[in-house]
Amino acid sequence: MTTRNGSALTRRLDRILKGHAWFVYLFFYLPILVLIVFSFNESRFFTWEALSLRWYRQMFANDNLMAALWASLQVAAISTVISTVLGTAAALALERYKRWLGKRTFDALLYLPVIIPDVTMAAMLLVFFTSLGQQLSITTIVLSHIAFNISFVSIVVRARLANLDPALEEAAADLYAGRWQAFRRITLPLIMPGVLGGALLALTLSLDDVVITQFVKGPDTLPTFVFGLIKRGVTPEINAVSTLMLTASVVLVLSSLALQRRN
Repeated sequence: MTTRNGSALTRRLDRILKGHAWFVYLFFYLPILVLIVFSFNESRFFTWEALSLRWYRQMFANDNLMAALWASLQVAAISTVISTVLGTAAALALERYKRWLGKRTFDALLYLPVIIPDVTMAAMLLVFFTSLGQQLSITTIVLSHIAFNISFVSIVVRARLANLDPALEEAAADLYAGRWQAFRRITLPLIMPGVLGGALLALTLSLDDVVITQFVKGPDTLPTFVFGLIKRGVTPEINAVSTLMLTASVVLVLSSLALQRRN
C-alpha cells in the first residue's frame, strides 16, 4: 500500500514538472512565435488575413532602415575583428604567463564589462567621450562595442586555453620552434574554435546592442532604429525586421556554441 502510494506520488510529481516545463517554454517562445507568424500577415492589424511577404518587401524598400542595417554591419564587423584580436591576446597573457606585475588587477578589471549594468557602462563611455571632446559618431559606437566585447571574447578563448596541454608548446620549443612559430603552428590552430566562437559571440552582441549604442550613437544602427520605430507605434514592418534579427542572432549563437564544443 505504501509502495503504491509512493508510485502515485512520483507520477503526480512527474506530471507537475512536465506541466511546469511546458509553461516555461510557452512563456519564453510563444511571443517569438507570434512575432514570426504576424510578420507574414497581409493585414497591418493583429487579425490574420492572408500569408504575405508584404512587410519584408516594404522593409527592404525602406532606405532609412537599410542605412541603419549597413551601419550595424559595419560596426559589428570592425568591432568584432578588433575585440577578437585584443580579447585573444588578453586570454593568452592571463593563461600562459603566470607571473607579471598587475596580473590580478588586470584579471579583475577585464571582466567588469560583463558584470556591470549596460546603462552604467553606457553613461561611463558617454562621459569619457564627452570629456575628451570626441564627437559622437560611428567611431564612438565601434569603440564602445570593442570595450564590452573584449571581455566576452577573452572568457571564451581562456576556457579553450585552459584545456590546452602546455606540453605541446614545449615540444615545439624543443624542436627549435621560436615563440611566434609555436604560436602560429601549434597554439593558434588548437584554440581556433574558441577564437571563432568568441568572435561570433562578439558579433551577436554587437548586432543586438541597444542601450550602449543609444548613449554613444551617431547614426542609427538597426537595433536603435527599431527601438525608434517602436516608440512611434508597433507596425508589421517591425515584426519583419525583428524576425530577421532573431534569425541572424540564433544562427550566430548556435554557430558560436558549436565551435566552442568542437574538439
